Amino acid sequence: PLPEKFVVKGVVDRFSEEFVETRRKALDKFLKRITDHPVLSFNEHFNIFLTAKDLNAYKKQGIALLTRMGESVKHVTGGYKLRTRPLEFAAIGDYLDTFALKLGTIDRIAQRIIKEEIEYLVELREYGPVYSTWSALEGELAEPLEGVSACIGNCSTALEELTDDMTEDFLPVLREYILYSDSMKSVLKKRDQVQAEYEAKLEAVALRKEDRPKVPADVEKCQDRMECFNADLKADMERWQNNKRQDFRQLLMGMADKNIQYYEKCLMAWESIIPLLQEKQEAK
Repeated sequence: PLPEKFVVKGVVDRFSEEFVETRRKALDKFLKRITDHPVLSFNEHFNIFLTAKDLNAYKKQGIALLTRMGESVKHVTGGYKLRTRPLEFAAIGDYLDTFALKLGTIDRIAQRIIKEEIEYLVELREYGPVYSTWSALEGELAEPLEGVSACIGNCSTALEELTDDMTEDFLPVLREYILYSDSMKSVLKKRDQVQAEYEAKLEAVALRKEDRPKVPADVEKCQDRMECFNADLKADMERWQNNKRQDFRQLLMGMADKNIQYYEKCLMAWESIIPLLQEKQEAK
């Protein structure tokens, strides 16, 4: 359900339409990802978010619940420290660090490119009209000069479209996956905490002065929890990798198409004034 109109108006009016549309697309993708998840799609809170008419009561419960959960996790895991992360999960951690670093570098460079394109766009918009005003002083060259002015105007429009596409389509996906990698790192740390808790409890049992110490039920339960966590994490990582490959394939293909379209429009614009220049040359 959508929020009430006055609530939406009070919040949305602060932002541009492009920003709101970008956020809407991101929310739509986020909800679809949850819907496709074999576990999260059955989550009670997700169902409430989609169906409840009034979320205020659930918001208050959620804040209190998260606070209690956070305190419980800190209390339970505060005294445990993981000795060594298993190699397969260490490899996942290294990959996530490198992946986030690469995306961060691409994001910074892309922002610089967009900034330079915007500065170039400002210059083009000042550059084109100069030929138009010049044409008023040159009777014989008036038509070619007007053609050059129109050509530069078309090139500036094409550049503006390319810049908007990078800002609205390319950058959000990069930042989305930087956040994804941060989320996966958080899950990996929680997995480490579960393993550390299991190792600590297992060590405590081994230190008991008994000939054949019996493994307590809480240790077995902790082991089951760790194994389930490991299996879920590996499944989520595989699912994330599949989504990532698909998303970046579409992203890079879209970026290539947009750049091709930009250069084709510029080429077409410049080719359109060649006949005008040739006519003047033949007339001479």
